[in-house]
Amino acid sequence: MKPFAAPLGDILFAMGPVAGADTLPGWDGGFAAEIAGHFAAFAEGVIAPLDETGDRQGCRLEGGRVRLPDGFADAYRAYVAQGWHALALPAEFGGQDLAGPIHGAVSEIFTGACHALQMVTALVPGAARVLMRFGTEDQRARHLPDLVSGAALATMCLTEPGAGSDLGAIRCRATRHGDGWRLNGEKIFISGGGQDLSDSILHLVLARSGPPQDGVRGLSLFLCRSGGPFGANGIAVTRIEEKIGLHASPTCQLAFADAPAELVGAEGQGLAAMFTLMNHARLDVALQGVAHAARAGDIARSYAAERRQGRRADGSPAVLADHADVRRMLDDQRALELVSRAMCHVALVELDRGARPDLVEFLTPLCKIAATEAGIRAADLGIQVLGGYGYLSEYRIGQTWRDARITAIYEGANGIHAGALAGRLLRHKGGAAAAGFAALVTELSQGAPEVARLAELWQTARAALLSAADPSAGAWDFAMLSARLFEAALWVRMAAVAEHAPDPAEIRRLAERGLNAAAARTPERAERLSA
Repeated sequence: MKPFAAPLGDILFAMGPVAGADTLPGWDGGFAAEIAGHFAAFAEGVIAPLDETGDRQGCRLEGGRVRLPDGFADAYRAYVAQGWHALALPAEFGGQDLAGPIHGAVSEIFTGACHALQMVTALVPGAARVLMRFGTEDQRARHLPDLVSGAALATMCLTEPGAGSDLGAIRCRATRHGDGWRLNGEKIFISGGGQDLSDSILHLVLARSGPPQDGVRGLSLFLCRSGGPFGANGIAVTRIEEKIGLHASPTCQLAFADAPAELVGAEGQGLAAMFTLMNHARLDVALQGVAHAARAGDIARSYAAERRQGRRADGSPAVLADHADVRRMLDDQRALELVSRAMCHVALVELDRGARPDLVEFLTPLCKIAATEAGIRAADLGIQVLGGYGYLSEYRIGQTWRDARITAIYEGANGIHAGALAGRLLRHKGGAAAAGFAALVTELSQGAPEVARLAELWQTARAALLSAADPSAGAWDFAMLSARLFEAALWVRMAAVAEHAPDPAEIRRLAERGLNAAAARTPERAERLSA
């Protein structure tokens, strides 16, 4: 079994030379490399050894308390003691408030080491953003210190039985109670809804404060704290879901019974507040896809370099990597990893720069779709490279696929994000988001002719969707077309700065291959959309 090794050089290449993090105000590339390097060592030595045992043991519910696998609580304490949990938290409350690309690097490495543990801790930065933007001064003073100290972790409570992507069907009810509120109802699929890592959990709950006929306009965002024995504060974990992957991450069903709650933001404006948390989570999920692509590729390359199979043309013994079809799959994996990571870091740099929020709104679902699909595909290819051993548990690439598979589903199924790209985001502010994406493609590719031709096809497809009575029919094709255009621009960018990569020759070779593939695949999708 190949031990986890953080792809540090590739991450730094994507972050700086490709995405341009070095153009951010106050950016210190040496400091970013030092932070990422130290965390990589911590992840490889402390977190990664828990991944296999966590997958085997899973979580358990004992007397209403969720217990994580052996070693997880100790690893979390070490994670907090070294300050890793506070990298992205506000400095005024004791956090380090580091740039988004640095936190993105840490997040990818954390996921590659143990996605299940990363899942339980991942929503803290997003919860802090919600409180900073929508919370009162008193709420920030009472709750942020616990997030910064590691005493509290956070969850996002949206989904209910019968109300998944249709948030207008939410039934969890919020009623006034004195100066506060009480919540009654159920929430399902709550990652980290119970755990034994932190003293308490801050649950951000979307609940109905208005009448049912108000739909999403009747939803408000509330904050509830849980901790202590079963049912304390009116919140109980009633079930842990049994899943095909992420066994060590407790996906909980929660029951709220007159649970004391605080309104966060304005009543009836819950979706606006919740989207602050969801958009953070969506980029984090995109990085989870990158992490799985990297891990699957690392396992497959290691195995293919050592596994004896057949003979070379000269009659000497061959290894798997000597065979053309295996090299094809290894190249596909590597390309999926490199380009999806570059996508995410471009989005993170744009988010930190803050000059083009409409562009970030377009890039967020696009990265979520492309990077999660990349992680699943790379894991599937890895199983194929290993053959029969890929189908066994010995090399654990099956776990990579199982853990990756959820990323295309949670934080908004990929088809829903495709619908947003083809619908709302094409029309948003007179097309500002889509126009910003087109401008970014030109900037990254420096007007390269091969990318310009693809951009023309994309613009034609965009115009067709804008005039379509039902753009949802072409949503998936448009999302894939946009992803291929983004990839093509990034391959040009990566080739231009290849001398800064760990293996410049590999980048140039894969860039040529990637551009040829984009040129071959794009016209068919564009024609379907324009027909």
